Amino acid sequence: MKNKYRILKIVITVIILGFLLSFSLKKFSGQNITDEKISVKMNEKTPVYFIDEKDIKQIVIKENPSGKVGDLNIPELEKRINALSAVDSANVYLNLNGKLNLDIKQRVPVFRLNNDGKDFYVDEKGVEFPISKTYSHPCMLVTGDVKKEEYEKLADLVDKIDKDDFSKKYFIGISKYKDSYNLLTSEGNYKVEIGDLDNIELKVKGFKTFVEKYLVYQDPQKYRMISVKYQNQIVTTLNPYFKENDSILKAGHKDLAKVPEAVSPAKKAEINLKPTVKKVSSTSSKPKETAKSKAVVKNKTTTKPKTKAKVKIE
Repeated sequence: MKNKYRILKIVITVIILGFLLSFSLKKFSGQNITDEKISVKMNEKTPVYFIDEKDIKQIVIKENPSGKVGDLNIPELEKRINALSAVDSANVYLNLNGKLNLDIKQRVPVFRLNNDGKDFYVDEKGVEFPISKTYSHPCMLVTGDVKKEEYEKLADLVDKIDKDDFSKKYFIGISKYKDSYNLLTSEGNYKVEIGDLDNIELKVKGFKTFVEKYLVYQDPQKYRMISVKYQNQIVTTLNPYFKENDSILKAGHKDLAKVPEAVSPAKKAEINLKPTVKKVSSTSSKPKETAKSKAVVKNKTTTKPKTKAKVKIE
């Protein structure tokens, strides 16, 4: 008998709890999701403003026109917010008091790429997303034909520049010409050629050494390019529009002029022959002439292109 009473008590308790739970769920589902009950949190470390709280609340209203908790499809709402180009991730959940929480992480641009007339942002994961009409994020500008497979390495390069005080002071942009990358500088007209995106730390360190030991004593307008893409060496290109470079460039042209040209065919020497003949006595019926002759030719082709040969005939 005692076991029957225990079972009966358990059944009655379950029925009562089920009734209360059903009543609570019905009451909970009937609650309105008011503006005060929507909590939007942006969790990115670097503040960005591609979307704001107002934009998210508008999406919630659009996805749930009735405004009732019971009509809200949380997985669908979460999917809708994650589909936004500027959103990296979104987490949506409800509290027992009917408060809707939306934890959102926006994409933070690492650099802005201008490629073939098109502008867009790229984040640290190498994901590209369009620029905003209402907000422009300050970041490194990159130009040129950059391939998608290079996005992550390029993002890593920009991150290293931003974290290094020296690099951040000097480098303000990146350009790609053919297969070679150049760092654009804030001083002078010169570029820093780095070639590919490998061994970036070593290349930047080489440029830093060049600046500290040499460039600080020079006018930055002196150079057009400083190349650090070669291993263990730095190659500089002078700026032809810098006046102080005139003497250096002229000296360089003179050195080039001294380089021997390709051997050209030898010119034919012009020879003027003016023989002197001795007169023979008139008494002789047949003048005697000697056939022996000696000729001496002097040809100096090194000093005069045209030479005269002297010939003596006796």
